[in-house]
Order: sequence, then structure tokens, then C-alpha cells
Amino acid sequence: MNKQLPTVLAIDTSCDETAAAVTHGTEVLSNIIWSQAAAHADFGGVMPSLAQRLHRERIDWVIERAVKLGGVKIDMVAVTKGPGLAIALEVGIAKAKGVANKLGVPLVPINHVEAHLLSPLATPKLKEKGLKSNSSPQIQYPALGLVVSGGHTELFLIEKIGKYQVLAKTQDDALGEALDKAARMLGLGYPGGAILEKMAEKGDPSKFKLPLPMAGREDLRLFSYSGLKTAFYRLIEEQKDLDKQTIYDLAACFQRRAFEHLIRVIRKTINEVPFDSILVGGGVVANKSLRKILRRSFKKVWFPYSPKLIGDNAAMIGVAAGLKLGGGLLIADLKPEEVDRKPRWSVEDL
Repeated sequence: MNKQLPTVLAIDTSCDETAAAVTHGTEVLSNIIWSQAAAHADFGGVMPSLAQRLHRERIDWVIERAVKLGGVKIDMVAVTKGPGLAIALEVGIAKAKGVANKLGVPLVPINHVEAHLLSPLATPKLKEKGLKSNSSPQIQYPALGLVVSGGHTELFLIEKIGKYQVLAKTQDDALGEALDKAARMLGLGYPGGAILEKMAEKGDPSKFKLPLPMAGREDLRLFSYSGLKTAFYRLIEEQKDLDKQTIYDLAACFQRRAFEHLIRVIRKTINEVPFDSILVGGGVVANKSLRKILRRSFKKVWFPYSPKLIGDNAAMIGVAAGLKLGGGLLIADLKPEEVDRKPRWSVEDL
């Protein structure tokens, strides 16, 4: 370990995962996630009040588990300040303040989207891999960063750690949200994106025709899925019988168009931007088809090393803190009481 870098206890309660982790620099020593997905399934989406209650019930357990597995002394606490659900964020922040005060260590606020952006730079615990040394991917800046999740679809220019420019952003629904809603239209349950992917694997992506979002207008640098969702709803209504194969084919057609739109906007944008690599983070990265398309479309694409770093998690919060601390970008003596939630915190405002 680099003794000059502090060991960080990281906490994330931005939405419906209660998470805590221990990190050192980019090394993930522990990463505990308690998912609330099953509790929200009957509602077809996240219920904020329920998320808050479940966070309060589980936060102590995930922190205790993370610290125990981390097995090291905590020098600093990092917590998600935003963006996210306000009443969910406040649970993690309140607990982080309490832990920081109890331990007498600094508390640093981290942007959730920035953490997703930097998640491909995380590295596994050395002893788990039997390695003598471990380092993040060697990235040359400027680089591109893509965040694709339920709430965000954004393309960034990463000039360096801590300095980002939004190149393209969501106009309406994020990609993950669109996939979830398409799955709901097909009666596939919640969360639907992962189920839609499984159905799409068995389908014919050319069976039905769906419009390509923003065709000919990619230079606006906007990701838009509302029109595609409307067309998909009408297509489903036109079907006389939604047998299994028809559902498979519909899922495949929607997923294909959704990803094609993403790639077209990225390609149009990067024609005018110098970059070396693309860092990709966010929950939709779990989709194998999307990863294949991105690898096929671009030369140097980096994803998180573990599935537990793809969805919402606390390890990426700790890694972001470690990277920013290493670059002298965080205030090490920030007082816990000075940290407050910021539900709409943009990366551009860092």
C-alpha cells in the first residue's frame, strides 16, 4: 500500500442500493451492497420513502461488514453527496457524518456520476489476485467517459481527473430507464433491463421495424428515447398474439435500436474531439451486447473489472476519492457538518 494515501470508508445510498466499501487509492479492499430491487418490484420502480426506510434498516450492517472485510484502519470517510434521491442521500450522509465524528477523521463528498465515470480505474485487492503489484489502466488524457445507467446517459471529455466537459447528454429518458420501461411494456417485471437482455438473446433484432432516434440530427449531441418508446408501445399494441418468440423478437429489436442510437451519437461527437481511450461505467454496462458493440466500435474501451462495480456501489465512491486525493483535488480537513446532500449535483459543477 501507498502509505501516503488514506484508507477510505465509502458510503452510497443514492437510490435503491445500500452500500459501503473500504478502499485504498484505487484498490478495493471490500465492497458490500444490499439491493432493494425485490422490495420495489411490486411498484414497478423505486419508491423513495421505502428506499429511505430500507437504507436506515441496513446501513449499519453494510458498514460493519465492509469495515470487517477491509481489515484496516480507517483514515477518511467518503460519501455520495449527489445526484440521487434526496431522502435516500440523507441517510448515507447522516451516517457518514456520525462515523467520521466518532473516528475523528475527515469526511469528503463525492459526486455519484463522477464515481461511475472513474469506476473502470478501480483495481482488485492484491492478495485476491495473487499479484505483487496492481495498477489502474494506463489512460492517456484527454479521454472520453461514458456513463449509462437508469438515470444518466452522458458522454464526457475527461481532460484529467476532476476536470470534465459534457459532450452529449440525455434529452429525456436515460438508456437504462428506457430499457426498463420497454421491459415493463412487455410484462417482464422490474428491474426490466436485465430481463429484456435475456429475452433479446433469443430474438431476431431485424424482425420488426422501429425508428432510429434523432436520425440525421446526431450533431445535436442528445440521447433521446421517448420517441422510440412510443413507437415500441404502438408496435406491441399491433401484435395479435404476444407469444414467447414474439416477445423475444420485440426485445431484440428495441435493444438493437436503443444501442444503435447511442453509438451513432457518440461517433458523431468524437469526430471533433481528440481522445485516447473511453472509460465506460453505469448499470447498463452489465449488458453483454452493449459491451460487445462498444468494443467493436472503438479501440480502447475500459469497463469496471467486476460486476459489483457496474451498478450503484460504494467502492467506486472510495476509488473516486482516492484518485482525487492523489491528485490533490480534495479538501482533507473538511468538517463533517459542512457536508450536505445535493440531489441534482452535476459533474460540470465540481
